[in-house]
Amino acid sequence: MNISDFKGIWVFAEQRDGKLQKVALELVGKGKELAKKLGVELTAVLLGHNIDDIPKQLVEHGADKVLYVNNPLLKNYTTDGYTKVIYDLIEERKPEVLLVGATYIGRDLGPRISSRLGTGLTADCTGLDIDDEKKNLLMTRPAFGGNLMATIACENNRPQMSTVRPGVFAKLEKDSNRKGTIENVKVSLKESDIRVKIKDVVKLAKQIEDISEAKILVSGGRGLGGPEGFDLLKQLADLMGGAISGSRAAIDNGWIDKAYQVGQTGKTVRPNLYIACGISGAIQHLAGMQESDYIVAINKDESAPIMKVADMSIVGDYKKILPPMIEEIKQANS
Repeated sequence: MNISDFKGIWVFAEQRDGKLQKVALELVGKGKELAKKLGVELTAVLLGHNIDDIPKQLVEHGADKVLYVNNPLLKNYTTDGYTKVIYDLIEERKPEVLLVGATYIGRDLGPRISSRLGTGLTADCTGLDIDDEKKNLLMTRPAFGGNLMATIACENNRPQMSTVRPGVFAKLEKDSNRKGTIENVKVSLKESDIRVKIKDVVKLAKQIEDISEAKILVSGGRGLGGPEGFDLLKQLADLMGGAISGSRAAIDNGWIDKAYQVGQTGKTVRPNLYIACGISGAIQHLAGMQESDYIVAINKDESAPIMKVADMSIVGDYKKILPPMIEEIKQANS
């Protein structure tokens, strides 16, 4: 392999049912920063069917180029179909970096592509940078249960591949005046290339809010003492137009669904307001919420780590502090 033949940064732009996923725009934002450091183009790769309106969105959010494949066989995600198309494009055009969101789809797709290419993949990254000396991609991810942060480089193979957690990076502001190249790529894909046939798509009936989209989060931890504590948190969150979330301790105790977990082994969030109730603030939790615009911490222990990073620290029992807050907001809303 001649590494010098590989140029440019690619981002897999995930879409579902014709709707671009938030993580795709986050990767475009970070990819743009990395591409600038390397002096190369940022390309978004989009696969699906009836997706002609999406490429322009990617350009408006920072992509220099969009390669999109509009094919009925790609309407629904399949491992075989998506892997073949992206593998063929990489073999033909040779990008030096490929970034994929660490979603259910990305965690399936990324390893398949890297295995077929014979290159490395760093999974579940929370940090990306460029080595100033060797110009390699530096990929940082939590290890050993989040107790250690490891930075990994793939020096001898290309492309360098990473799956990246949603919510870690910020997307660029939309700019309708941004210019970019959009290429509708024709590919060689047959039904026989896809071994798994989708008979039906059934939507999960379970109603779960996406906490990474919430502007206000009221979060609970071990200090709540039990699942009933989240009833009080939900009252406050509903009044403020926000959502509830929790620390790993709350999830491990079964007090709240794992989909609501904030932290290194959960989701990374960036709300305008984050209210932490009964959360000590271990480094694993802080890594998932410290980019919040304004942090309020309520804890009996004034020396808890989260009190040091909070913009406002309230020492006391959440059961005594939240009810007056709730009443004040009700009166203000009436």
